[in-house]
Amino acid sequence: VPVCRVKQEQPPKPAPNPKPVPCQASPPPHFQANRGENQKMGRHDASDVRPDGLVVNKDLKFAEKNQFGDKYRNYEDSARQSVVQENYRKSHTLFTVDKVEQLRQKWVHNLGAHGEFSCMEVLELLDLLVDDSDPDVDIPNSLHAYMTAEAIREAYPDEKWDWFWLTGLLHDLGKVMSVWGEEQWCVVGDTFPVGCRFSEKNVFPEFFSENPDAKHVVYGTENGMYAPNCGLSEVKMSFGHDEYMFQVLQQHASNKLPMSGMNMVRFHSFYAWHTHGAYKHLTTKEDEEETLPWIREFNKFDLYSKGDAVPDPVKLKPMYQALMDKYGIGGKLRW
Repeated sequence: VPVCRVKQEQPPKPAPNPKPVPCQASPPPHFQANRGENQKMGRHDASDVRPDGLVVNKDLKFAEKNQFGDKYRNYEDSARQSVVQENYRKSHTLFTVDKVEQLRQKWVHNLGAHGEFSCMEVLELLDLLVDDSDPDVDIPNSLHAYMTAEAIREAYPDEKWDWFWLTGLLHDLGKVMSVWGEEQWCVVGDTFPVGCRFSEKNVFPEFFSENPDAKHVVYGTENGMYAPNCGLSEVKMSFGHDEYMFQVLQQHASNKLPMSGMNMVRFHSFYAWHTHGAYKHLTTKEDEEETLPWIREFNKFDLYSKGDAVPDPVKLKPMYQALMDKYGIGGKLRW
């Protein structure tokens, strides 16, 4: 999907896409490229890496451990190991190029088939969902959304970054696919490119050996069906809630979220890339220097807020509804 890549404070450039495309916010200039290596399993300081100009609450600390008193993203012996491992076994053996295209036809090319709902209505539907891919929490996903948003707001209270708070609330709304009957392995969990060799830096990489595409004459090669450094916007990812929510927002004409927020929605589950540095043979300089810093900045709130206290959605709902209105997504969207 063509996007405009200008700083947030500049007006958007015209795009050939008939739908308006939001603009890229200025990348965090002091973001540490190797932050993934620096994250410890102790206390995580929310102010060590940030975009210039943010008024950061320097006293904010994330919880040291997840809801179960364990380290974050433990895929070896977590309290939810059997459920999480089975979800990834299905995902890694069954997500082929053909399966992704089937899901795109069902969910992206058929937007509106499930009705028109507000984001707040869909958020409330996530009260019914516990993510089978998540070793850190077993609470409804609606609460995780508020926990992420509020962690961002506490760290970055300046209202000029309210789109960042809102992105935290919206990022997982695509998981409503599961509420509407889709199997969870098609909806949740880390995402990865299909149509090229699967990276060993994905979680549970051993399960890819049973994926038919791993032995494909083209898809089993490093670049597969892609040109080198083609850019993430050209890469077909394992389908799930990230891409679905991105498309719901992208195809809503009045959406005004900056592209930095949109890319957080689209790629926040792509851990093999944004945390472990895989698939750089497919990315562009723009992906690495503009998109990646914002996704990494977002990721620490998405991940490390899972050990925090649960906020009160009833008290917060009016404020976030006002932000949805401000950014053009307060009404009904096609799902």
